[in-house]
Amino acid sequence: MATKPRQMVSYLLIWLLAVLAGSAVASTETPDVLVKRTVEEVLQVIKQTPQRSALQQLAEQKVLPNFDFHEMTRLAMGTNWRKATPEQQRALESGFRGLLVNIYTSALTQSGPQQGERTVEVKPLPPGAAHDEAFVRTVVKDKGGQRVAIDYRMSSREGRWKVYDVLVEGISLVTNYRASFDGEVSRGGVDGLIKTLEQKNRASLKS
Repeated sequence: MATKPRQMVSYLLIWLLAVLAGSAVASTETPDVLVKRTVEEVLQVIKQTPQRSALQQLAEQKVLPNFDFHEMTRLAMGTNWRKATPEQQRALESGFRGLLVNIYTSALTQSGPQQGERTVEVKPLPPGAAHDEAFVRTVVKDKGGQRVAIDYRMSSREGRWKVYDVLVEGISLVTNYRASFDGEVSRGGVDGLIKTLEQKNRASLKS
């Protein structure tokens, strides 16, 4: 699979944990306010939680419920989604979710203190923004002054805001995985992609 998504993920970690304090917030709170309100707490969490097992538990319980993995998987699969049976779709969603959990946890473990030294500027939503769809713009600045634009496509689902795509410097995480998944499906079909995801997740558990 392509390495670009893994490289992108290291820039997402601050916001991924930013939903910690807002996981129970209703969709009446705008997503930009939610992000801005919780960033400082998140930076402290990253500094104080270096253990991989603790970070993985944190991601599973607090972060991932704020992501719409069904929609993310469907978008990442593109036209190949319709080729998959309902059972295969569930396996794909589970595999994709596991892949991202392992990437997030690994990146946090390797660079937790450095993540804590970063700051985040959250751009306010424009007036008249849709009440059920949002495009939240943020800028992450590290200690050396490097600035990285990270944007989030979000929708209000079941009374809460959920992320269904992330863009780093305009590059979509979902689109990057689509290119990777297309190649896997071309070589081994949908079952081949499922097998690849399962193998990667098993390997991550052993590392």
